[in-house]
Amino acid sequence: MTTLGNLLENNAAWAASLLERDPAFFSRLQQQQAPEYLWIGCSDSRVPANEIVGLAPGELFVHRNVANVVVHTDLNCLSVLQYAIDVLGVKHVIVTGHYGCGGVRAAYDDARFGLIDNWLRHVEDVKRRHEEMLSRLDTERAIDRLCELNVIEQARHVCETTIVQDAWERHHRPVSVHGWIYGLGDGRLRPLGFAASSNGDVERAYRSALESLETPLQASTGHP
Repeated sequence: MTTLGNLLENNAAWAASLLERDPAFFSRLQQQQAPEYLWIGCSDSRVPANEIVGLAPGELFVHRNVANVVVHTDLNCLSVLQYAIDVLGVKHVIVTGHYGCGGVRAAYDDARFGLIDNWLRHVEDVKRRHEEMLSRLDTERAIDRLCELNVIEQARHVCETTIVQDAWERHHRPVSVHGWIYGLGDGRLRPLGFAASSNGDVERAYRSALESLETPLQASTGHP
């Protein structure tokens, strides 16, 4: 059974192993944070952002919430986005969902758990917007597809924030927004066809990503 003491022991071993490989690692790390990427992902403990993209501490700025939702009134998410772009100068914002997302499944099933139901209404909105596409699939495939659609919609929301719009308008920093999805079953990340680097790209990226979901080659890989 894992205890808090085990966690502290694990931390000590991890720090010691890093220092053994690179004695200056922590000294260098504390001097500056200069990541090129902002990861907006799900809180799910099975999706460790740094690990699955093979980046070290300091190389990936991260914001996580249930079902990787981006809401224009969420000051937490918006503050992270603004700091990442305007202060850290990240070049890529990557919205990353995952197959098997409990929040997406709850929204699809209209399940009720309490306070979180209000948050998941945003995913229910995505479900209603794409009801016709989802209705053509069996339940498990439809939930996988909703995971994909949710990423695409949230990536578009990132592009529509005043933060990204201002960055693009001022041309002071190159910023691209991407939509990816992660497979719990195979550990692989897959781009969903959404990539935008200017305001003029957004609608094209959104339509292209949705169209790619309609083709057999882009069918959900959450289930074999």
